[in-house]
Amino acid sequence: MTSAPSAPSADAAGPRLALVDLAADDPRWDAALPVLQALRPHLTADLLRQVLADDAPGPRFLAAFDGDACLGVAGWRVIANTSAVRKLYVDDLVTAPQARSRGVGAALLAELERRARDAGCAVLDLDSGVQRFDAHRFYLRERMSITSHHFAKPL
Repeated sequence: MTSAPSAPSADAAGPRLALVDLAADDPRWDAALPVLQALRPHLTADLLRQVLADDAPGPRFLAAFDGDACLGVAGWRVIANTSAVRKLYVDDLVTAPQARSRGVGAALLAELERRARDAGCAVLDLDSGVQRFDAHRFYLRERMSITSHHFAKPL
């Protein structure tokens, strides 16, 4: 189920990016997992396999590669709910530390927005940890707005 990569993009200061969908059995997970672990340090290869194998409609993954190097990963899903009817929810959006501020996150977010529009979604949304100030600045710069507080209770 791995799709063909989109056309590479680059700017004068940034990497050449190929945005690719990662299926559960994609060998590029070897390069993508360490990037995802920058956001989700608890995520082991075994836990990732569990998530990818779960019968529940789980996240899809989009990754940004420059050659064999994974520079960013986004986990996302289209869901239906009463607040937006249909939306693209971003579970994970992370750029490798060495690739930050080089357009990788913006490229991933732009591709997710395109997919949301193509899927007939009314909104693209995500949650961001309260401590992730750099991420908050990025989302605001990308014309996202703070629309709610998210509450959680560990079980």
